[in-house]
Amino acid sequence: MKFNWGTGIVLAFIGFIAFIMYFIVSMNIGDKYDHDLVSEDYYADELKYQKDIDKLKNSKNLKENINYERTAEGLVINFPNDMAFKEITGKVFLYRPSNKQLDFETAISLSDSYLLIPDNRLVDGRWNIKIDWQYNQKSYLFKESINY
Repeated sequence: MKFNWGTGIVLAFIGFIAFIMYFIVSMNIGDKYDHDLVSEDYYADELKYQKDIDKLKNSKNLKENINYERTAEGLVINFPNDMAFKEITGKVFLYRPSNKQLDFETAISLSDSYLLIPDNRLVDGRWNIKIDWQYNQKSYLFKESINY
């Protein structure tokens, strides 16, 4: 068999196609490349984003905003002291970017001016915290990335 330039071009095409097919198959099968969206309803959430902007604006206009601290018991979320804590309602959502199974949401039910998230619910590392809360029919939002 003679090896001429025509045979070389055909072998180059076959090699290129084999490389592309290997790349496509490994990207679709490999768990290393499996990335989920932040939210299952990403596009529907995008439409609600203006409401979140308004809630963030309301939070910035407060004299004292939410703050948090890590203690031996867990993560303590302190609500503003000038508000009646029994009238604060809402939800706290903790999102773990590296592991979707660790995400959780809890309702705000205060017996004091703070909310304690137990240490056993939180794994060390980065968390995104989102607190969507209401007081006197006005909505507020607190969003931040924390390292626990």
